[in-house]
Amino acid sequence: MKIAMVGSGYVGLVSGACFAAFGHEDVCIDKDPAKIEALGRGVMPIYEPGLPELVTGNAKAGRLSFTTDLAAGIAGAQAVFIAVGTPSRRGDGHADLSFVYAVAEEIGPHLTEPAVIVTKSTVPVGTGDEVERILGEAGPKVRFAVASNPEFLREGAAIGDFKRPDRIVIGTDDEWARSVMREVYRPLFLNQAPILFTSRRSAELIKYAANAFLATKITFINEMADLCEKVGADVQDISRGIGLDNRIGSKFLHAGPGYGGSCFPKDTLALLKTAEDFESPVRIVEAVAKVNDSRKRAMGRKVIEALGGANDSARGKRVALLGLTFKPNTDDMRDAPSIAVAQALTDAGVNVSAYDPEGMDVAAPLMPEVEMKPNAYAAIEGADAVVIVTEWDAFRALDLGRVKQLLKTPVMVDLRNIYAPAEVRAAGFSYVSIGRP
Repeated sequence: MKIAMVGSGYVGLVSGACFAAFGHEDVCIDKDPAKIEALGRGVMPIYEPGLPELVTGNAKAGRLSFTTDLAAGIAGAQAVFIAVGTPSRRGDGHADLSFVYAVAEEIGPHLTEPAVIVTKSTVPVGTGDEVERILGEAGPKVRFAVASNPEFLREGAAIGDFKRPDRIVIGTDDEWARSVMREVYRPLFLNQAPILFTSRRSAELIKYAANAFLATKITFINEMADLCEKVGADVQDISRGIGLDNRIGSKFLHAGPGYGGSCFPKDTLALLKTAEDFESPVRIVEAVAKVNDSRKRAMGRKVIEALGGANDSARGKRVALLGLTFKPNTDDMRDAPSIAVAQALTDAGVNVSAYDPEGMDVAAPLMPEVEMKPNAYAAIEGADAVVIVTEWDAFRALDLGRVKQLLKTPVMVDLRNIYAPAEVRAAGFSYVSIGRP
């Protein structure tokens, strides 16, 4: 079947390429001519492992194409996905739905055949109702329905997540729309991926609830790490001890400098605003957001303490940050903990050098006072301390002897707990990690 994907960013491009890989004909539509032209040449606008090969392979096979012409792109499509950005709105924290509504307004007059309009973007409860109203006012002369189909893709593992999902959530009460969506996802039936049909509003809320719950797990274990440091316990033992309980599970229980990225920060904030609008406060999520914001800056203070314990003793020293993106295998710098850590250090008069395998081009404008280096060892050379901020594989087996030789003072601050304390200390380092003695 033909599928149209309006929006060729992270979600739209990954989804479109995967649908094409399933055998559907998929057209990715975007207003940015430069992006569409680059995609036609196989140049990706984002870093995601495996995506260039997936896109170029399906384009060559004729199943995936790109255009700026929305009318031509949606012509004959049985499912039209809206996959545009919904960033936090400046000033109040609500999700900015202007792009979603603009697409709905543009789609309406160009619908010439029956189609299901599917919101793939992360949107607050009730957005589908407004999309349906906008489409209705546009007066299309063909049958249409509006469904919600939230994405649950992890950056760095998005293709695997799409092809082998934990679940597929589809929100619609229209039986015809359900039959179309079953056909869209029919290639996954062999994998027995569970499809959960809900109301449209329930599907919209599921996405926010899932991200808020995962953010809560991360924040919980981070607070347990702080407690571990006070009482002399090991947070990794705590994580294993509670994660082996099937009711809790081991995922998202890794202590670190706080969560970031394109989803958790904005989605928890949007959920808070939705709850506020409906006068149904979500106090736990409110606490999670506050704790996470303060934690990132606290990681900068942790590094300063490792340098001597006070701002005056840190002033003029140099720190090497290894890893800048909010997680490995992405170039996404949105709400990355490294931004707050670097800012805390520069505010204290510390000189900062950094290296990231994929994120430096994106990071450089966000942290102009940080000196970007071509590799990890170049960043470390002459520094008074090295700080692991993002757990890229490339940092898991550093030559500790070489690192010690390059540093002015052998200090390592491991904000991701990727090294064994005994090993690093045996190599002659002063070693600081998260929630471990």
